[in-house]
Amino acid sequence: MKLRRDVFQAIADPTRRAIITLVALQAMTPSAIAENFDSSRQTISKHIQILTECEILEQEQNGREIYYHLNPQKMKEIADFIEPFRKLWDERFNNLESIMKKYKSNK
Repeated sequence: MKLRRDVFQAIADPTRRAIITLVALQAMTPSAIAENFDSSRQTISKHIQILTECEILEQEQNGREIYYHLNPQKMKEIADFIEPFRKLWDERFNNLESIMKKYKSNK
């Protein structure tokens, strides 16, 4: 059985989030991705590997080059999972704001 990495652990890393942002704009080779960071190419390749294992990035062979691009379906799955929590916290913050306004007006 192949172990799968946790997608939320993968996107918790700031470098991996930066890679996702870069690749969201256009497909890129590992070298092109690595040019945007001060880390070694080997370190960036490890980040790319983790994102690929989580299915956030997909690779496509074009001649001798490998291009990485964002997997929009996986990103949608992540967003769909988070959405109910976002709504819950928006509602809670709105309720807190209402309470604070009432408290302030009663002073």
